[in-house]
Amino acid sequence: MATDAGNPIPRFPAGFLWGVSTSAHQIEGGADEREPSVWDAFTAEPGRVKDGSTAAVACDHVHRHREDVALLAGLGVNAYRFSVSWPRVRSGKGLDFYDRLVDDLCAAGVRPVPTLFHWDLPADLDWLERDTAERFAEYVSQVAGRLGDRVTKWITLNEPAEHTLLGHALGVHAPGKKLLFDALPVAHHQLLAHGLAVRALRAAGAADIGVANSHGPTWAASAEAADVEAADFYDLLLNRLFADPLLLGRYPDGIGELMPGDVEADLKVIAEPLDWYGINYYAPTRVGAPQGAEIEFGGVTMPAELPFSVREIEDRPVTDFGWPVVPEGLTELLTAFRDRYGDRLPPVVITENGCSYPGVDDQDRIAYLDGHVRALHRAVAAGVDVRGYFVWSLLDNFEWAEGYARRFGLVHVDFGTLERTPKASYHWYRELLRAQGPTT
Repeated sequence: MATDAGNPIPRFPAGFLWGVSTSAHQIEGGADEREPSVWDAFTAEPGRVKDGSTAAVACDHVHRHREDVALLAGLGVNAYRFSVSWPRVRSGKGLDFYDRLVDDLCAAGVRPVPTLFHWDLPADLDWLERDTAERFAEYVSQVAGRLGDRVTKWITLNEPAEHTLLGHALGVHAPGKKLLFDALPVAHHQLLAHGLAVRALRAAGAADIGVANSHGPTWAASAEAADVEAADFYDLLLNRLFADPLLLGRYPDGIGELMPGDVEADLKVIAEPLDWYGINYYAPTRVGAPQGAEIEFGGVTMPAELPFSVREIEDRPVTDFGWPVVPEGLTELLTAFRDRYGDRLPPVVITENGCSYPGVDDQDRIAYLDGHVRALHRAVAAGVDVRGYFVWSLLDNFEWAEGYARRFGLVHVDFGTLERTPKASYHWYRELLRAQGPTT
């Protein structure tokens, strides 16, 4: 049993979902068996990915998924969050693969929880165009029609905030655009796509629908007015811009008039009721007033013209990625969401939480996960309705612009041979789940 100073991790409520997460582009490979995505075009450009790699093969999950389902079964999770590749579905035979994957998951007693968009937009589409939201809803209907007899829990989008900021405002992710605040239509069209997808899923009979938004506490660099104002603005952009429309049916003050189209009509679609709200949590962000120069932070160059600057969180251990390890930030975030949104906040699921560390004997990852699971339980004890927790990630994988240099998996992957080796953290998580007892 996992312990902290001799104390077992407390039990979570009956019916709690314990899972792991992956995404299609990061693990599937089989690039020649699907249509191209914006990430294929992006990684083909020299200098875009730090090690010059692509996801053409990745973990070759599309050909080795049964081996990976066996790893899930051995781990003892009761849910698996994966994503469906829109480019693979458009190839004509892609849904055959997801049919087999869902069948094998069900046979192994693992609940399939598909995410319908995890950044791999078909290469001929653009989130700057409103029509992309309509095309997304059509694709969602197609997937639900094929898998909805076995899939009962759905996720529409993954992290529209990061896809907007990194892919369209700063240009460090696909499609590589540097639009800064002109990227706001990308946020609006993704939110609209989410609402249209919820309607499409309801029409197909789905009754358990959520989203996976990334959130974290924003800490002002000081009590000075300029730092507090900058932190409030950052919090608006990365947290409230993507939560308020979904949960309150409105944008934060001053944002709606910057969005395209009939915003009031669109908000009625965006705010379609959710059955649960997914949160991806990694760390808080410390923010201060702009410093008049470019800042390198977490591998991302932050332009000088931004009205805030991201600062280091000092006196904290950091992951291999340089991210601070702050488990209590998860408790802070969840209680703050409960206080901010009240009865408008549906039950919460932690749809991602994890860390990058090298090696198979990954004791640092065990310490990270142990701390975060305890922090999550403190939020439950404080009255936050949390229904599940998914570790990012099952497998070491293609980590976007970082290539294969960062390892988030519970399972080590040798990218030369594709051999899978469960890490110490895999065994730790398995023992945690056994100690939690039956989950139904």
